[in-house]
Amino acid sequence: MKQIPAFIKTVINSYSVLFFSQNRVLGIILLLVSFFNPVSGFAGLGCVIFSLLITKLLKQDNEDYRVGIYSFNSLLSGIAFGAFFQVNVMFVTWLVVACCLVVLATIIMSKRMSKPGLPILSLPFILVFWLVLLASNSIFNTGLSQKSSSLLEEIYTGPGNLAGAEGYLATTLPKLMSLFFRSLSAILFQHNIITGMLIAIGILVHSRIAFSLLIISFLTACGFNNITNTYPEGISYYHLGANLMMASMAISSFFTIPSLRSYLLAILCIPLGFILINALTTLMALHALPVFSLPFCVLNISLLYFLKLTGHHPKLQLTIAQHYSPEKNLYHVLNLQNRLNDLKYMRLNLPFMGYWTVSQGYNGSITHKGEWGQALDFVITDDEQKTFQHPGTLPEHFYCFNKPVLACGDGIVEQVVNHVEDNDIGEENLKENWGNTVVIRHAEGLYSKLSHLKKNSVKVKPGDTVKQGDLLGFCGNSGRSPEPHLHFQLQATPYIGSKTLPYPLAYYFTKKADQTIFVSYNIPNENELISNPEINTPLKKAFDLQPGFVSKLVNGNGSTEEWEVFKDELGQSYIYCKTTGAVAYFINNGTMFYFTSFYGDKTSLLHYFYLAAYKVIFNDAGYSPANDEFPVPLTHNKTLLWLQDFIAPFYRFISIKYKSGIQLKKTGLNIVSKQYQEIAGRTLSLTEATIFVDHSNLQALIINTNGQHIEAQWSTEN
Repeated sequence: MKQIPAFIKTVINSYSVLFFSQNRVLGIILLLVSFFNPVSGFAGLGCVIFSLLITKLLKQDNEDYRVGIYSFNSLLSGIAFGAFFQVNVMFVTWLVVACCLVVLATIIMSKRMSKPGLPILSLPFILVFWLVLLASNSIFNTGLSQKSSSLLEEIYTGPGNLAGAEGYLATTLPKLMSLFFRSLSAILFQHNIITGMLIAIGILVHSRIAFSLLIISFLTACGFNNITNTYPEGISYYHLGANLMMASMAISSFFTIPSLRSYLLAILCIPLGFILINALTTLMALHALPVFSLPFCVLNISLLYFLKLTGHHPKLQLTIAQHYSPEKNLYHVLNLQNRLNDLKYMRLNLPFMGYWTVSQGYNGSITHKGEWGQALDFVITDDEQKTFQHPGTLPEHFYCFNKPVLACGDGIVEQVVNHVEDNDIGEENLKENWGNTVVIRHAEGLYSKLSHLKKNSVKVKPGDTVKQGDLLGFCGNSGRSPEPHLHFQLQATPYIGSKTLPYPLAYYFTKKADQTIFVSYNIPNENELISNPEINTPLKKAFDLQPGFVSKLVNGNGSTEEWEVFKDELGQSYIYCKTTGAVAYFINNGTMFYFTSFYGDKTSLLHYFYLAAYKVIFNDAGYSPANDEFPVPLTHNKTLLWLQDFIAPFYRFISIKYKSGIQLKKTGLNIVSKQYQEIAGRTLSLTEATIFVDHSNLQALIINTNGQHIEAQWSTEN
């Protein structure tokens, strides 16, 4: 019985995916309006159900099956059969045959085109329906009898005459508005305004960005036609909807992240679409075949392939994680582009203990020049910013001399120099410029080099495996070093003297104006006073949620939720709520714990934990709080969110901030967090929460959000 709701959802998805959506409202609207032509409605629904059953029998019931990828082409075939052919004895027979062919073509093409990461779009429907039309027009009798209508005339010939538009709406609505709605209805092989109006409402509910792109592409196409006079009698509303408008919307809001560049790409699609429609219409007319949505397919697949071939485009990003919503895709990227550095970079720490000062930063004025400019020099200073104690005439007088130098990350030792004498203060060894040095390979093309170490202090040898924080040697004054300091750089090759490579350090504290600030994936500036984070071990242990970790939460009203931690096929950790089905992805890098995404029931305790522990730094009280930002859709004001959606690709006026800090107690600690909304400079408190940690375990959660007070207790098992 549980499979029936899932099957119904997949059927609805088969409709909504026509507009690159998984929105239930849009799917139901499309299902209903397809029955405005009853034959098309029943044929389309029958084809969807039949294709889903075939696909399931073939054991293709994967994610593509659930979102409707294997069935939407069958839906188009059913709707087209109802629009093109009269109902007779052979209608059902050839409909079943065509549906089987579409499923076969869909599976073959999706498997082949998925390798280069390209979509099949409506190609299976087009190819199979061409076969059906050619067969019905052949000298042999298939029993199929074609209809005649103004819509079909437009599909075959391109430009059409819009005279004699339907009823009251056609006479009262502005001409452009009527044409817009008719163009949307033509995607379902209809030509009436009411269908287009209902589809427009569904698209607006699904996505404000997609809706705006449909309007922009429609107006651009009409304007371009007025300038060029390509179609003197007006553009075919079928080609307006199924080719020009859909092409612009798909490439600019589904296959790429919505932005100014993607909107410009949408406009560029219009003249390209004109060329393709004219050329393909002329070509297919030789065989008396309509082009259907072939121009849309050719345009989107070509542009997408071009973007993939030309590599990374920072201002025109391809959609990697597909949420079937332009807003979700955009907000997800905006939220994570500065939060997922743990997945972009290898985590490298400072190569020392305690606070050191950056005496020379990137492109420094002394020795960090040109291709060797991305390097850092470190020293230890006192309260008077001096690097030595009186009299400062010997290396031993300098605070950093003979201090431990650590591995900044895991790796294998590649090069070691350990024999160079330490200089007298003020003197330099220009012959052995780098002095005593250790080079470590952290990854292919990523090496760290630490130089000017003390003679005979290096504790490792080439080939040794080191872990982050392992002792390498001690700070010295060898090489081109007039006074003791530590030279640190990243480079792409293992050789001493290699050119430098700009690369951020993962996490460190910096002191500024009596404040300690937590810095994430950045490059320290000259004269900054910095140190590695000091970790609170019990707090770190409390959030050490390894795969297999099981816990049960009991709400204040007696209801319970059971959680378990898993890893997906990409190695990403997540908490799964067995009670509600909610999922929360997280990262624990040893320095902090933070959530990356949440899916599911937003009244679940897992969602409240997501809000409360969005980012927790494992540091003791007295240090800077953890600051972060939630995805914009978390706002409680849905009206403002819709307004934000329309302009989100260009400007964001809503932000949802997060802040957490640590309060030490006698037997444990509390994590106190706040969530607040900023709109055009105005701040509104949304959520306040406290997580209680005792004896290195999560104990309880109290949260006040959206007028609710929730309390829960942990009961943890491993």
